[in-house]
Amino acid sequence: MNPIAFRATMLNILGNAGLLALKLAAGILTGSIALISDAINSFNDVAASIATFICVYISDKQADEGHPFGHSRAEPIAGLIIAVLAGILGFEVIREAVSRIIEGTSPEVGPYVLLVPIATMAAKGGMFLYFRRVGRMFRSPAINATAFDSLMDVAVAFAALIGLAGTFFGYAWLDPAAGLLISVWIMYTGYRIGMDNIDYLMGRSPDPWLLKQIKEAALDVPGVEGLGSVKAHSVCPFIHVEIQIRVDKSLPTEESHAIGEEVSNRVESISTIEKSFVHIDPV
Repeated sequence: MNPIAFRATMLNILGNAGLLALKLAAGILTGSIALISDAINSFNDVAASIATFICVYISDKQADEGHPFGHSRAEPIAGLIIAVLAGILGFEVIREAVSRIIEGTSPEVGPYVLLVPIATMAAKGGMFLYFRRVGRMFRSPAINATAFDSLMDVAVAFAALIGLAGTFFGYAWLDPAAGLLISVWIMYTGYRIGMDNIDYLMGRSPDPWLLKQIKEAALDVPGVEGLGSVKAHSVCPFIHVEIQIRVDKSLPTEESHAIGEEVSNRVESISTIEKSFVHIDPV
């Protein structure tokens, strides 16, 4: 595994584990549903971080006979695990928050407890900036999902802070209300991450601007008289392209082949393109 990606993944696991312990202890001591829901969110993060570590390790393995295009599609699996856990845990928190609102249960909140979500916001804000940079560097959907999840955690911690502060000043209903808000956000994030990674696994077509760039690169090659079909799909985190080019049928086979090779080289020079397959049609 790339040392930078390894360091990012380990930082995510250890950071989330530390925040989980802090929030769970504070939540149990105070009975705050906002803190407990935030702790559940951190548990989700720890489990997803471990899944990300395993999947990034697998995806970094070289291609073999059974997997000629490598193992890179293991990364979106980590994203799907994050999504499923977010949905399950978010639903459980909703049930508990609604129960607290109905029962009117009030946690015991002291001023020191407010430091927990504040510390979480600071830690997660720093993690978001770091993971976003690493995710963009390696075009990793799993690490990008982790960056987005860290940003979500800042909002979650802020909601927990509002709930705790409200309870401290006598508005006990704000704590379960914050827990309810957090759980809805967890489920929404799970849905968004899940849909993005399903697209990766299904080999979605890239954006139209990239297809246009591919066509322009192919047409710029001397000897290419036109294009047939141009198809591209995600082989996470890169793109594979299938392109049909038209060349003069009177050209020698060697020259036609050389044109096809140049088209392949030009297309693969685009940063996100890993492999291009060129079919030559004499016309």
